[in-house]
Amino acid sequence: MAGKVALVTGAASGLGRAIALMLAREGARLVVTDINLEGVQGVAAEIGESATAIAATAIAATAIAATAIAHDVTDPEQWQAVLDSIEADHGALDILVNNAGIGGVGGNVEETTLEDWRHLHVVDLDSVFLGCKLALPLMRRSGAGSIINISSIAGILADRNMAAYNSAKAAVTHLTKSVALHCARSGEGVRCNSLHPAFIDTPIIDAIAPHLPREELLAKLGRQIPLGHVGAPDDVAHAVLFLASDESLFITGTEIRIDGGISAM
Repeated sequence: MAGKVALVTGAASGLGRAIALMLAREGARLVVTDINLEGVQGVAAEIGESATAIAATAIAATAIAATAIAHDVTDPEQWQAVLDSIEADHGALDILVNNAGIGGVGGNVEETTLEDWRHLHVVDLDSVFLGCKLALPLMRRSGAGSIINISSIAGILADRNMAAYNSAKAAVTHLTKSVALHCARSGEGVRCNSLHPAFIDTPIIDAIAPHLPREELLAKLGRQIPLGHVGAPDDVAHAVLFLASDESLFITGTEIRIDGGISAM
């Protein structure tokens, strides 16, 4: 990661925070964005504190730093402003992690309102389209960029009560493949892959059963997973690190399932 510039959206908490911290620890220069500016500024401060601590040990070979930007990922103008800022500060973009999103709006196809359907697709799907489309011109300058789209195991396995979420996440899966093939045909060195986590211990799972105490919820979800427990944010961050690195240069257009064995059942 040394010297690479990475943009992580939805980085104020949960998966985005874990991904940003891990990439920074490996030497990447981070731009972290979120609609929650205060939250993402806190993550940037954490990265800065880590850089200071590492430098104090005299072990660090590279400096790590982060810039926090307020960012509504459904707004193309805000996307362009973020990318313009990266171009001005760094000249190129090596890694894009399209992580920002919202949890599934529960309901089967008859119960789901058109308003909820549209809102979820705008946040979870349109934002990924905008990120891929608008970031590619800047990423071409790196010569070997990596786009990592955070989908979900719900984009592979359907549920009768997750009509909108299943649809949006499945669309991210195939959009990823289309982007990968486009970039491969263009010969521009940019790869695109998707990650498919199951239940991960982040604030987003609280909406699954808000009436349950959190420890009870985690235990209940863990019983649905062959490995017997929910995942940790770093389980996803490690996969991002691999796909962002040069160790995965021959991997594009694929999906990695981080689901504790659920999809093997």
